[in-house]
Amino acid sequence: MGGGHRRRSLRLRGYNYASPGAYFVTLCTQGRACVFGNIMDAIFHRTDAGGMIETAWRELPAFYPGVNIDEFVIMPNHVHGIVVLVGAAPRGRPVSGQAQGPAPTTVSLSDVVQRFKTITTCRYVIGVRRLRWPSFHGRLWQRGYYERVIRDENEVHRIRRYIQENPAHWATDVENPAVV
Repeated sequence: MGGGHRRRSLRLRGYNYASPGAYFVTLCTQGRACVFGNIMDAIFHRTDAGGMIETAWRELPAFYPGVNIDEFVIMPNHVHGIVVLVGAAPRGRPVSGQAQGPAPTTVSLSDVVQRFKTITTCRYVIGVRRLRWPSFHGRLWQRGYYERVIRDENEVHRIRRYIQENPAHWATDVENPAVV
């Protein structure tokens, strides 16, 4: 190969990300643009765009009957959340009972994240046009996202606490553009 930069994958080699389980995800805005709100005195104050992000997150189980959501936080330029796959198939397809045509396709974590990014980007564009939300250049979200397979109850409790306490640590957060 040539001398181009290669992106290092953080994914577990050989792991099936459509497997039932809990996953911690982080999605960041392109260029770390702070468009979802701000943090004052360790409390997040969301913009209307931040409210739209929260609504879209809460709607994910409506798109996938086998997808549950757990702890979630919106930050000025990123979101953290736990997605639980419990044997997911897209809405509109049978998940049990007699087969009615082709078997449902299992939904992967990347399917859920891509749906979330697509929904929120479309809604954000509408907000820019109709409500004068700050525009973005190119993409609303960074191309990739961070994910971690949650392996046990201790880890899920630790990650939930991390998500809940995230606004209190904004002053030192690596995603905060003000942190040098």
